[in-house]
Amino acid sequence: MKRLRWVAAIWRRLVPGLLAALLGSAQAVQAADTLPGPVRAVMDAHELPDEAVSVWVQGVNQDAPRLAFNTDLPQNPASVMKLYTTYAALEALGPAYTWTTEVHADGPVHDGVLEGDLWIRGSGDPYLVARDLWRLLGEVRGRGIQRITGDLVLDTSAFAHSETDPGAFDERPFRAYNQQPHPLLINFNVLDFELEPSLDGRDIHVSTYPPMANLPVESRLSASAGPCFGGAHSRVAYDIAQEPNGQAVILEGSYPVSCGRQRLTRSAMTPEDYVYGLFRALWKQWDGTFEGGLRSGEWGRGDTTPVAVRESRPLVDVVRLVNKYSNNVMARHLALTLAVEHEAFPATDSGSHEAVSYALARAGVDTTRMIMDNAAGLSRNNRVTARQVAALLQQARTSLVMPEFKSSLAVAGRDGTLRNRFNDSPLTGRARMKTGSIDHVSAIAGYMRSARDEDLLVVVLVNAEDAHRGAGRAVQDAVLQWAFHSAAP
Repeated sequence: MKRLRWVAAIWRRLVPGLLAALLGSAQAVQAADTLPGPVRAVMDAHELPDEAVSVWVQGVNQDAPRLAFNTDLPQNPASVMKLYTTYAALEALGPAYTWTTEVHADGPVHDGVLEGDLWIRGSGDPYLVARDLWRLLGEVRGRGIQRITGDLVLDTSAFAHSETDPGAFDERPFRAYNQQPHPLLINFNVLDFELEPSLDGRDIHVSTYPPMANLPVESRLSASAGPCFGGAHSRVAYDIAQEPNGQAVILEGSYPVSCGRQRLTRSAMTPEDYVYGLFRALWKQWDGTFEGGLRSGEWGRGDTTPVAVRESRPLVDVVRLVNKYSNNVMARHLALTLAVEHEAFPATDSGSHEAVSYALARAGVDTTRMIMDNAAGLSRNNRVTARQVAALLQQARTSLVMPEFKSSLAVAGRDGTLRNRFNDSPLTGRARMKTGSIDHVSAIAGYMRSARDEDLLVVVLVNAEDAHRGAGRAVQDAVLQWAFHSAAP
């Protein structure tokens, strides 16, 4: 294995130079059904079989691909699946689509006192954060309500309750990327635990953002000497304990003082408890008092004017976050919103996948044989072919939503998931791509401008043992370098 990794490292250094030497200024077009020599060499160095790799490279103004390899072999695309979800949302909902979060008062208000319950009704805003709730409650306070005698009631009826275990995918239920969709998801249902050594280096201080009155945090961290290898994520054991009065976070481990201040982002509560804890903290900041508890219900008074309404950021902003930074829960919110708009209420995962397929079909995208059981790509079962991904990219390129779709992709060497790839390379700024990576899967797809200023579609899907540990990326790099230097037919 050491020899294999050494060979792979050598090839990663040599591929760009070999391509420049072998291809030169007058490049020969590769036969469509064979792999370029440098790509084949990388596959051999990593012992990747042919069936592990699917590739499609095509000039956007050409009728046929210049490189097509295993194009009809169904592969797991990982987060490249988000291209389907975001394009469907843009086509069906429009770039300006927004979500609303409403606050209703269920009772009379006398002298600043709401004699009844305060309701918050969510519609699935994918990017609802603490400052949005703070402003929403400020609007409620501005309506003259200072004291609430009843309960906080949450209407989360837009989405069906998910029975999915957050840890089912990779046994990491507290990680942000594993959080489940929810109509009132705030801050993606995660907390930031900030760890910082004391000035004398004897203790480790822990603070939480946002602060939660209903979540005790017990730090058992001890300060230690030595280098900071791996940072907080590898040094701190995180767990949730059941206490007599509810749940509590337990942080344990030996934390090197040399790590300085670091942040650990984890989930700790149900979305309902999260909203409740945040509501209590923020309402107090507005000098409000609250005497009730927490309940769930369905607001059925459609003719009632809300006390306050928060309109979300437009869909185009959400799509940009989904594709550039590969946000899983936001992608699933888009699919569930499509189901709601398709009159599947409350929205379910299966209904959301059907709604995505329906929107794609209306937009002229072929989804035959495509398997989607997770709209974000966080799945072992999703399947699509390189030909289908290329067809989606071609269709999106001619769509009215093309500017919004293309601008949502990560830019090579500049931002998103490609921020640290192709730095100081001829490809910097010349490729807009969606990446995908889960265990044993590595994928990339999108648009690039070649050295001859030709616009290309490029799709690379790699499914093989440990493909996510470097082999998949090495193949992608080799294909992209070849495509960048290759001449138009």
